[in-house]
Amino acid sequence: MAAAPVAETINGFVNPPTDAETLTLYRPETPEAAEINEHLLNHPLAVKLRAQPGMTESRPHLKIPPAMRPHNFTAGILMGEDKINVPPLTFNEKNAELPSLVQFAHLGPALCGHPGIVHGGLLATLLDEGLARTCFPALPNKVGVTASLKIDYKVPCPANSYVVFKAKTTKVEGRKAWVEGWIELLGDDDGEGTKLVTAEALFIEPRGAKNMARVYSTQ
Repeated sequence: MAAAPVAETINGFVNPPTDAETLTLYRPETPEAAEINEHLLNHPLAVKLRAQPGMTESRPHLKIPPAMRPHNFTAGILMGEDKINVPPLTFNEKNAELPSLVQFAHLGPALCGHPGIVHGGLLATLLDEGLARTCFPALPNKVGVTASLKIDYKVPCPANSYVVFKAKTTKVEGRKAWVEGWIELLGDDDGEGTKLVTAEALFIEPRGAKNMARVYSTQ
C-alpha cells in the first residue's frame, strides 16, 4: 500500500493528463473560488483566445501528479485560499515556430510584500515559469532551464487582482530559446491593461533532457 502513491506519481509523469483533460480536473471548493473561476473562464479575452485557430487551452499545473503538488512551488505552496486560489488558465500557441502564451490568474491578499501590494518576487516567479512554458514547445525535447532573466517593474500590483501574463518566443537556436513577456492587470474587455512588470529571458535545454521529468509538460 505504501508504494501506491509512488507508483501513481511515476505514472503521472509518464502519462500526464492531456491539455483538454486538465480543464476537467479542477472543481472550486468555495464560493470565492467558484466566482474567480467563472471570471477567468468567461472573460472576453479568454473567449476570444478560445476561438482562435491554433490555440490550445489548458491548466498546466494540473499535469503535475497530485502527490507531487505539495512539493512544487507554484502548483502547491502558492496555490490555495487567499493565494493563487484557482489554477491559472492558459492559452498556448505551442505549434507555432515561435510559440506564444497567454495565462490568466487571480492573486490573493496572502501574496503581499508590502501591505496590499503583491510581492515582486511572486511576480518574478510567475514570469520565470510563464516564459518557460512559452518557449519550451520550441526546444528539441520540450524542456529547459533558465539561463538569464531580466525583469523591469513598472507599477505595483495590488492584491486581490486579476492579472494576465502575455509572452512570445522571439528566437530559437538549437537548445537555446529567447522569450519576452509581461504581466498586466486584466481589464473588463479584451484590450490591454496596465502593464505591471516586463521581462526577457534565455532558456537552455540541458544535455540529457530526454530523461528529465516533465514537470512543465507541454505535450
